[in-house]
Amino acid sequence: MNASPENQRTLLDIADLDRRIAQAERARTKPSQAGRITELVAIRQEQLRELTALAGTRDDVRTELKRLESDVAVVEARRNRDAERLAASTNSKDAQALEHELASLARRQSDLEDAELDVMGRLEEAEAALAAQQALLDATTAEGSALTAQAKADVAAATDLGAQLSRDRAAVAEGVSPELLAEYARRAVNSAGAALLTRGTCEGCRILLPSTDLNDIRRAADDLVVSCPECGCILVRTEESGLA
Repeated sequence: MNASPENQRTLLDIADLDRRIAQAERARTKPSQAGRITELVAIRQEQLRELTALAGTRDDVRTELKRLESDVAVVEARRNRDAERLAASTNSKDAQALEHELASLARRQSDLEDAELDVMGRLEEAEAALAAQQALLDATTAEGSALTAQAKADVAAATDLGAQLSRDRAAVAEGVSPELLAEYARRAVNSAGAALLTRGTCEGCRILLPSTDLNDIRRAADDLVVSCPECGCILVRTEESGLA
């Protein structure tokens, strides 16, 4: 087909706009943060599971500590009661029995308090582990929130840019014949659509054309639409094409 050299050169602007529109569309549909956000979602789910498990462990230790505290209180109350009874006792046999029971209760209370101290240490460790895991979760959440906010901003910017570039393309395309635009669109499915021929090299596929092909292009009329024998895009000829 034939088209004026000016129309053919305009295809370079359209091809550049199409390339930028495609970039904007990729940025809109696949923001650069998407991969990391997906990773963080999985990480956060695992961290939540671990946090739940640690919270369960902490709660179990708390329950055990409350039981020990209750047992200590019961023993202590019984010791106080027996001590009062011993102080008021006038029967040596009853007094001896009370003293024996008080000694047994003292040992029991000591054992319970030792166990209580051990559980308190375990509770401290459990709470520290829970706090550390919560800090990890908070850091993951903060990173995810920041990336999500940035991704939304980037998507909005890419959407606006794509719309502006599409308007620019429509304005530029008004000066090109419908036939040439249709031919460009057909070729753009599998190539750059249109590219500059620079010093014998197709800028669409970056391949140096054989001399026989260059000779054919050299002999072609200025308004003849020629194409790259390698990638099939329309080759736009200028003084830099190396055909002189």
